[in-house]
Amino acid sequence: MDLAGLILGSLAALAVLLLMLTRTLVIVNQASTAIVERLGRFQRTLTPGLTILIPFVDRIRERVDMREQVASFPPQPVITEDNLVVSIDSVVYFQVTDPKAAIYEISSFLLGIEQLTVTTLRNVIGSMDLEKTLTSRDQINGQLRGVLDEATGKWGIRVNRVELKAIDPPMSVQESMEKQLKAERERRAAILIAEGAKQSAILTAEGEKQSAILKAQGFAESEVVRAKAEAQAQVVRAEGEAAALEKVYGAIHEANPSAAALAHRYLETLPEIAQGDANKVWVIPSELTGAMEVLKKGFVKE
Repeated sequence: MDLAGLILGSLAALAVLLLMLTRTLVIVNQASTAIVERLGRFQRTLTPGLTILIPFVDRIRERVDMREQVASFPPQPVITEDNLVVSIDSVVYFQVTDPKAAIYEISSFLLGIEQLTVTTLRNVIGSMDLEKTLTSRDQINGQLRGVLDEATGKWGIRVNRVELKAIDPPMSVQESMEKQLKAERERRAAILIAEGAKQSAILTAEGEKQSAILKAQGFAESEVVRAKAEAQAQVVRAEGEAAALEKVYGAIHEANPSAAALAHRYLETLPEIAQGDANKVWVIPSELTGAMEVLKKGFVKE
């Protein structure tokens, strides 16, 4: 019996020792703090590391996470200025800056942030119509953050960012919006097609215009070239005729024909002058008498 009692006493002493150690030695993790109360009153805030407390006098009231936290709230029905009910779910990013205030100034700072977010969201959305609500997320986020950060400051909370995850209008409104968007897309497509046809017609007309101009320029240039060629040909013909006349004159000059031969050749040329259907009148030149006299002198010997 004495041995059993000794063992039981040793176990009891060991248990008390372990309890004293757990009450005395406290380890606080990194990025965390702990609120210590002494006899029911706030005593201090523990920083990360190993801390020694007075057993049964000091106790850990609550551990507080000092990292930035994310709170996602379920969708909330909100009425817009034009009396439409939209469902909005939001996300709040916050961080505890004063652990003592977060514990003692409000019973549950997370619940307080949620309720404050819902009421502020209803106030902000209630002053906007549906179209502005759908297109003003950044403005709504800024207003929510400003109100929440100011209200939660006394709780030792800093609100870093507020985001609206989704804004869902009623199903009937969504169907109307989809039809409107479809009609708008069809209208833009028709405008683009019309613009394309217009540009195509303009380009076609410009091409035809340029083609006509080029054809006219080509025709004018060809006419100029042809006229130049004809002029050059006439010059060459005139030069040829002049050279021929010069050769004939030279040949006659070298031959030194008699007056009778010239008169005879003159008479032979007269029928050639009278040839042709257009020659209705035969005009005898005045030189004919002179030529006859010369011819007579040629045949009559003195």
